Amino acid sequence: MINISTYERTDLMTIKEASDWAAKYLNKKVTESNILYLIQYGKIKKISQNGSVLVSRYELENYYKSYYGRKEVDWKNKLGEDLNWALSFEHVKEAETTKHVHRLHPYKGKFIPQLVEYFLDDHTDDFKKETYFRKGDIVLDPFCGSGTTLVQCNELDMHAIGIDVSAFNALISNVKVLKYDLTDVFVETQNITKALDRFSAESKITEFEEELQNKLSEFNDRYFPSPDFKYWISEGKIREDEYSKQKAMEFMIIYNELVNKYGIKLTQDKNDTFLDKWYLENVRKEIDYVFSLIKGIKNINTKKIISIILSRTIRSCRATTHSDLATLKEPVISTYYCTKHKKLCKPIFSIKNWWQRYSKDTIKRLTDFDKIRTRTFQICLTGDSRTIDIVRELENKNKLFAEMVSKQKISGIFSSPPYVGLIDYHEQHAYAYDLFGFARKDELEIGPLYKGQNREARESYIQGIAQVLNNCKRFMVKDYNVFLVANDKYNLYPTIAEQAGMKIVNQYKRPVLNRTERDKGAYSEIIFHLKENS
Repeated sequence: MINISTYERTDLMTIKEASDWAAKYLNKKVTESNILYLIQYGKIKKISQNGSVLVSRYELENYYKSYYGRKEVDWKNKLGEDLNWALSFEHVKEAETTKHVHRLHPYKGKFIPQLVEYFLDDHTDDFKKETYFRKGDIVLDPFCGSGTTLVQCNELDMHAIGIDVSAFNALISNVKVLKYDLTDVFVETQNITKALDRFSAESKITEFEEELQNKLSEFNDRYFPSPDFKYWISEGKIREDEYSKQKAMEFMIIYNELVNKYGIKLTQDKNDTFLDKWYLENVRKEIDYVFSLIKGIKNINTKKIISIILSRTIRSCRATTHSDLATLKEPVISTYYCTKHKKLCKPIFSIKNWWQRYSKDTIKRLTDFDKIRTRTFQICLTGDSRTIDIVRELENKNKLFAEMVSKQKISGIFSSPPYVGLIDYHEQHAYAYDLFGFARKDELEIGPLYKGQNREARESYIQGIAQVLNNCKRFMVKDYNVFLVANDKYNLYPTIAEQAGMKIVNQYKRPVLNRTERDKGAYSEIIFHLKENS
């Protein structure tokens, strides 16, 4: 708390005065809770005077003039005054939203850990007025995805069960909460790295890439100098499309000469599977070689986590442009003009660099999580949340945990169900299904992209989510709390709640700032709080 002597007395306002001033300044409603939020998250300072809380008009005005201040006002104008900016977590750095094991593997559509923590921990504030979960409780996530809820429950000293129809999603979730012999993980990754070096040395791929990179750098320095080239484009001195095509064709002559010089085979003989289509010949050979080494690892937990390192690696090594990583338009087997980097770039010919980077990063993240993890149970079950018998499945995995669930019951749910017609969850990891041989269960996905968002798809979605809730209720305490994160643009959740015998007792509308898509427009989602409709 700051002493009043730091500020001019005429600049200070009470919380009520600040809300009135801000309302006039912004020409819109600003509540005292809005001002308290700014204090709580360090946007403006809290000043003391004889036991009273004051704020600086100067600091408040500067905040509203700042990027996030203007963004908050703009988004509320577009999305409504009920937008709870406290749940934007815009004050949280990316290093925290992707802390420790949360970034072991990419996954579309996951929420940030701070959102889970906000509703599960024991704090209260102007928006969250009750504590819904306590240490030792069992929390369920029936749409487990990449396991964010499981990890945060571990941090908060709570038990957690996840369910996911995707075997690969369950693997990602479980490797995050497993306990490892980190020395063994380090030794095995080092052994594979050395073996991969020897394997690559037998080909000429390293020499080829080194000479290609040198010639590419020289060419880019001459024809795409940074930042001059970007300036030329912005000033209209260069027509980007015409110029880039011409220079890309010029370099293609150099590229083809190097391919012939080193005898590089670019494409695979087959084009039947994802791994056949989206990886260059040498990359595919290295993937298969590393996977063969992983199969020989004796420690089962070590084998699982190193499999995830390989999966993360091959996701980054697909034969596509830097700007098309999320969409995968057509395989790229030659150098190309990169609209993202404004220069010529090349496809990936070897997994070595990504493998080494992710091996080191994974061990560091596991080490960081080890320092804070609690001695609680977390597990993700592979199955259909509409029909799965949680206790029976747990008995096959962890009898002690199964007994705990039978006696104690599950306290509630925190989950983000799939959004209707948005993502094909199996397809986003098609490379992993090809590699590991997992059976795909696309037909069991609720609301997948391939079914669209028409009336029939929405009705099927309502039925599916309601069936999940009805099934899970069998294993929960009577006074349960269910929190579901959804972008409910079709207003489906009131019907879902009704069909599940529940009622929506509260809803929190939050701006979603942590998005990876190119579209950074105003976007919100709702956290629905449901309870038994008694």
